[in-house]
Amino acid sequence: MADDAEIPPYQDFLWPAVMALRVLGGSASIDELVEQVILQEGYSEEQQAVLHGGGPRTEIEYRLAWARTYLKGMGLADNSQRGVWSLTEAGLNVEPEQIQPMRQKYIAAIRSKNGGRPRRKDTTPDSEGFEESWEDQLLARIMRLSPASFERLAQRLLREAGFINTQVTGRSGDGGIDGLGVYRLSLVSFPVFFQCKRYVGSVGSGDVRDFRGAMAGRGDKGLLITTGTFTAEAKNEATRDGAPPVDLIDGSRLCGLLKEYELGVKVTTHIVEDIRVDEEFFDTAF
Repeated sequence: MADDAEIPPYQDFLWPAVMALRVLGGSASIDELVEQVILQEGYSEEQQAVLHGGGPRTEIEYRLAWARTYLKGMGLADNSQRGVWSLTEAGLNVEPEQIQPMRQKYIAAIRSKNGGRPRRKDTTPDSEGFEESWEDQLLARIMRLSPASFERLAQRLLREAGFINTQVTGRSGDGGIDGLGVYRLSLVSFPVFFQCKRYVGSVGSGDVRDFRGAMAGRGDKGLLITTGTFTAEAKNEATRDGAPPVDLIDGSRLCGLLKEYELGVKVTTHIVEDIRVDEEFFDTAF
């Protein structure tokens, strides 16, 4: 069990990332990989809440991004265009004592390529800079919305996703419930309560329990939306046996949904996608 609030350097994530990918069948999305590393290394909710700089990424996510970049450079892992990471044949067979010598060899190769100069410390992890750039920019723009505007943005998103009779309540003393919508699935429909948390950092298990408590006696479907992340404990609490499930939308998934429904995001497809934040949408719609 790692000590609270102490995050190991990126090189200490190399072998745990390899082990996590093996446990997950040799491949994983970034979210799956992060969650598995947190689980197997026993990082506390306090550690998961530590932000890199001012956010929106956590320090664990940031250092794992570096670990993935190094694993790729070391020939142990690779990633697809859809952000799925997988172990190479070398990664499937590497032993823990081989990791650090391989890292030193990779660093030496980088320095040789750069004329003996080390990699700049503020360099963005090579393989993920573009995707993180537009998501970080979008989350920063959302953070400038007022809480009420963020609730209306969530309302609009749910409507675009097929919810009907969606309304924002946001009343004080409402137990943290910000709104209600009805989701129609074929011949049946059911009410879904939602709560919006517009801040950087990690939402913990206590927030999930509080939200579920606010729904008690009123409904059993809940949706918790945040611009930040959810701790592993929060994810486990959301799907705990015997309790009404709570669906979670973190900042990364929120960005993906806003992109999918083109809310505040404009996508121009050439050879690659040109993604930019639509400032006018936020200035005029909310």
